[in-house]
Amino acid sequence: MVQSKGINFNGQNIYIGIDVHLKSWSVTIITESNYKKTHSQKSSAKELFEYLKKHYPGGKYKAVYESGFSGYSTYYSLKEYGIDCIIIHAADVPTTQYENVMKTDAIDSEKLAKSLKSGILKGIYIREKESLDDRNLIRLRKTLQRQLAGYKSRVKHLLYNNGVEYPACFDKPSLHWSKRFTLWLRNDVTLLSSTRYSLDLLLDQVTLFRKNLLKANRMVRELASRSKYAERYENLISIPGVGTVTAMSLLTEVDDINRFQNQREFASFLGLIPSCHSSGETICNMEKTFRGNKQLGPLIIESAWVAIRYDKALAIAYSEYCRQMKGQEAIIRIARKLSNRILSVLKSGKKYQYDRCR
Repeated sequence: MVQSKGINFNGQNIYIGIDVHLKSWSVTIITESNYKKTHSQKSSAKELFEYLKKHYPGGKYKAVYESGFSGYSTYYSLKEYGIDCIIIHAADVPTTQYENVMKTDAIDSEKLAKSLKSGILKGIYIREKESLDDRNLIRLRKTLQRQLAGYKSRVKHLLYNNGVEYPACFDKPSLHWSKRFTLWLRNDVTLLSSTRYSLDLLLDQVTLFRKNLLKANRMVRELASRSKYAERYENLISIPGVGTVTAMSLLTEVDDINRFQNQREFASFLGLIPSCHSSGETICNMEKTFRGNKQLGPLIIESAWVAIRYDKALAIAYSEYCRQMKGQEAIIRIARKLSNRILSVLKSGKKYQYDRCR
């Protein structure tokens, strides 16, 4: 037995695949001699370390798990106990047909351990603990903005359902949700029923989310002024189309720009390269890949729409592309050019200079 007295694994790599769940882990351990053991345990790095120390003393522990709900917390917990660890994207784990058909936690953890031992896994970028809350703040601001828009739409839908007509002074959508518009909703609107509980509750939600969004905006501006981000932030907003939210999203999502070796790697991270299917002499470039940062890709495309209004070179390029394709397809190519500028600015540490349209 491995746990026999005197047995040790000094200098040997011990490969550990972990299928992470909220309350339990399925763990497969493989030694360099291909001895394999799978067990289930409580979701605890300490418990795993005690097990390894007892059954595989002296080994160099190397673990892997798939990115998911636990984020980086499992990684940092394992590192505290001296267990080297990588996190991988689930789609990057080689999977056989059998493993697809017979999917269990034990099979998943074994698949991870085998792939780790073979050296074919490439871990995702690991962020420093101190930068996690900065990124979460920017993401939460976007969530608040989306939820606020949802409640505003619900209010308008309720008005339509009840046949409420807007006064002439609110004919233009740009005047909606002004202080005057809100007072009209609060004081003058009547619904088909004699009560208006639903409208008042929705307006309370709009007020709450507006308050929280304003607070988040202040926090983002404060974050941008900190020494950690200030210089890079100023450089980024010198690029046409890049505003405060896009700049801070880039800084908090990218973290270390030096992890990207070239423009294609950076564009791939943003999700701005096309997927490709080729066979023999047939090569087919399709829509932009689904792989990429879901936060940044849409922001860069929005920035591209703004950039073509102010930057001569991008405006000319967009016009040329529109002769060959639809505007929605052309703007993706402009976004790719914009991503190259962003990479250049972040790498050089200098502001961007460009020819203005006006």
